[in-house]
Amino acid sequence: MPRNSFPVTLPNILTLVRIALIPVFVLTYILFSDEMLWVSAVLFACAAFTDWLDGFLARQLGQGTAFGAFLDPVADKLIVVTALVLLIESYSNLVMTLPGLIIIGREIIISALREWMAEMNRRGLVDVTGLSKIKTAVQMIAIIVLIANPPSLSISWVIAGMLLLYVAAFMTLWSMFLYLKAAWPTLRDGLYQGETSRFVDEDDDSV
Repeated sequence: MPRNSFPVTLPNILTLVRIALIPVFVLTYILFSDEMLWVSAVLFACAAFTDWLDGFLARQLGQGTAFGAFLDPVADKLIVVTALVLLIESYSNLVMTLPGLIIIGREIIISALREWMAEMNRRGLVDVTGLSKIKTAVQMIAIIVLIANPPSLSISWVIAGMLLLYVAAFMTLWSMFLYLKAAWPTLRDGLYQGETSRFVDEDDDSV
């Protein structure tokens, strides 16, 4: 395969399909009536399923690529953050906003942490854990349930979905704590080295 060509593999195609589903999912959620919200939920569920399927196929078929390793988590975060933003806007209350912002904030922090750890050649310390996989499953189920129903806390299914979202938010905070705990020695050393370099630069009188 030429160096600059796109790595056409089934897992990568599924990842691109997941990204392509995002605008369709958004339009159906915004434009469809409450009775048709199940369509948006099905689209999101299909995207969530491809999240598992592309990783499974990459391992089983030996089709893991650097491009896929980059694009897969990007696609995951795009679909989840998009769904949460839609739900926050739809509900427009603290009950939905709080867990939504916790989950979105965690994704930003962990993404930055992984980039930092990769630069320090310690990427393996913040790889996906079993807790994160469970959190992702609970989170996806919660979002599917909430998307499929009108934004009303008087609906039993919405209450169930909201409870699951709070469970996912708690697991999000706990998994973030574990990631930060594992990465702290590297972060501490990196910050210390940065301070040392700053003082050296300030003391350097060379032109």
